[in-house]
Amino acid sequence: MAEFTLGATELPDLATGCAVLGAGGGGDPRTGLLMALQAMEEHGPVRLASFDDLPGDGIVMPCGGVGAPTVSIEKFGNGGEGKRLRDRVEQLLDRPVVALMPSEIGGSNGLIPIVWAAELGLPVLDADGMGRAFPEMQQVSMHVAGISPNPCVMTDERGNTLVIETIGGRWIERVVRAVAVEFGARACSTEYLLTVEQAREAAVPGTVTLAWRIGQLLHGAQSDPVGELLAELGGYRLVQGKVVDVERRTTGGFVRGSAFIEGLAEDAGHSLRIEIQNENLVALEEGRILASVPDIITVLDGESGAAITTERLRYGQRVSVVALRCHPIWRSERGLATAGPRAFGYEFDYQPVEELHAAA
Repeated sequence: MAEFTLGATELPDLATGCAVLGAGGGGDPRTGLLMALQAMEEHGPVRLASFDDLPGDGIVMPCGGVGAPTVSIEKFGNGGEGKRLRDRVEQLLDRPVVALMPSEIGGSNGLIPIVWAAELGLPVLDADGMGRAFPEMQQVSMHVAGISPNPCVMTDERGNTLVIETIGGRWIERVVRAVAVEFGARACSTEYLLTVEQAREAAVPGTVTLAWRIGQLLHGAQSDPVGELLAELGGYRLVQGKVVDVERRTTGGFVRGSAFIEGLAEDAGHSLRIEIQNENLVALEEGRILASVPDIITVLDGESGAAITTERLRYGQRVSVVALRCHPIWRSERGLATAGPRAFGYEFDYQPVEELHAAA
């Protein structure tokens, strides 16, 4: 692609799109947006790189935050986390990092690597490890592709830095999550380090520009932002209504709970329950599954179309709940084993949202 830079003009659109793709998770994009705007003011814009722009054997550093999104509303980083991660990675590998990449494009985690890239003078690869947001660290496309999670480096805002090696992705999740809880339920990390050539096959391509285009669409919509978004992405509106209850708790480094939406207007008489683990996992109506992971379930403001993260859901909000198709990698056998319903303990098999919609 032609060289493109992300500057202060592009960031609000990007933040809006990251929130939509986040399935309610990834952290509140407003905090990431403010940090990115400050980084742009201090260091200038960030180059957005394609695979072809970078050396094939160069190291790509997937990175972002780990922990409970409710905590990240009030507990920010200090801005030095990205440099500590990069420096330790280069020390371990004895090779330079040529680009950063969001571990997940969803929410604030789609923006934090841009903050660090601005400070480090590095480009951001136009790709990520999910095409959305997932709650657990092994739920990345690199794991599905067989990339090792080792070495994992994590740090916190105090400067604590650890190098972790485990026997596999599920143990990376268990160990890093436990440490993040001790850090105060929020930390930053990099894992599944890979070369640019490996990223061609192992990462989800084009997601930074996709998020940016989604934000442009919503900010430029004339009368029905939600409808225009669904038409553009081929998504499905599950219900239009009002949030009538939210049950939410922060435990074990996750936000867990449920949100309940009662239908309004043409959806009067319908009710929806969304089950949450950082992200929206399953949408049900009286026990009937309307959508589930790995497809993207997002709660949008009924008027503006702006996504509402799980930690920002409140009684009385007028919303549209929508479902978008996930990237095809998640519909593979290994993808579903990693991030399908049964990976979260549900006793049912995944059905693509378009099939559920057609059967309704």
